[in-house]
Amino acid sequence: MRLTPALARRLEWWLVTLIAAHTFAVGVALLAVPAWALRFGGWTALPPLFFPRQAGVFHLVVGTGYVAEFRRSRGILLLLTAKACATLFLLGATVLSSVPWFVTFAGVTDGLMGAAALAARALVSRAEAAAPAGSGPSS
Repeated sequence: MRLTPALARRLEWWLVTLIAAHTFAVGVALLAVPAWALRFGGWTALPPLFFPRQAGVFHLVVGTGYVAEFRRSRGILLLLTAKACATLFLLGATVLSSVPWFVTFAGVTDGLMGAAALAARALVSRAEAAAPAGSGPSS
């Protein structure tokens, strides 16, 4: 099966949608059930619940940004920037201090999500470059 530009773009759209859904799920968990979410992640001492709820709202805003940027311009800059910063921060925290298991897990998975989005963008670019002349972006 040949990867057409339309199929490559559709796969990229699904990937961005799944990454945004993951971000929304984390946001809802932190906002709606913060104590449970933190305990699940390995925290034994809980901070004031305002802070995880604030992180939940942040996740909802960023996930909305992923979708809005992609729908408006097929852009993934916000997604790549957020995933790179999260990966560096979370894995840096893992190296520099003792953290619950979820911090390391989240750092690795954020890195993998960013790498997958970058790979999908490269796939779209390759498919578009290999498409016959005149097939255009609507093919």
